[in-house]
Amino acid sequence: MKKSVNKIIQDINEWFNINLLSLHLDKTHFIHFTMKNSSSVDFNIMHGNKKIDNVYNTKLLGLTPHNTLSWRTHIDTIIPKLSSASFSLRVVKPFLSLDSLKMLYYSYFHSVTTYGLIFWRNFHHCNIILRLQKRIIRTILGIRGRDSCREHFKTLKILPLQSQYIYIHFCFL
Repeated sequence: MKKSVNKIIQDINEWFNINLLSLHLDKTHFIHFTMKNSSSVDFNIMHGNKKIDNVYNTKLLGLTPHNTLSWRTHIDTIIPKLSSASFSLRVVKPFLSLDSLKMLYYSYFHSVTTYGLIFWRNFHHCNIILRLQKRIIRTILGIRGRDSCREHFKTLKILPLQSQYIYIHFCFL
C-alpha cells in the first residue's frame, strides 16, 4: 500500500507539471482517517526526497475535520467568530432597528453556523453554539438571560440550530 500511495503522489505531481501547476510540498500534508479506538498506521509518504507530513486535523474548504471524524476542532474554530458576532450585535443594538439587527444576525452568525452544518451538527459539542444563538436572540429582543427563547425564535422567524439541521438535511434529499 505504501508503494501505491507514493505512486499516486508521483502521478498527481506529474499531472500538475503537465498542466503548468506546481505542488507546494511545504503546504502539502495528509490525514489518515481512523476510528477513535483503533491504532494508527504509520505511513511514510515521500515525494522526491521530501516527506509529506501526517496531520490530525486540517482546514479543508472552511471545515476542520479531525482524523477520527470528530468535529470538536471545527466547532472550537468557529466559536470565537460567533462570540464576536454576539458582542458586535450587543454593541450596535441601541443604534439599529430590529430588521437591521436581524440582517446582522444572518450575515455574521447564521452564515457561519450553517456552513457545513450537515456534517458537524450531530456532534454533542455543538450545544455551545445553540447557547450562543440564544444569547443573540435575547440581545436582539432585549430580554433577560434566563427567559426561554422558544417563542422568540418564532417571533423573529429564525430557526434554532437543531431546526436548521433538519431543514438543510431535507433540502439535500
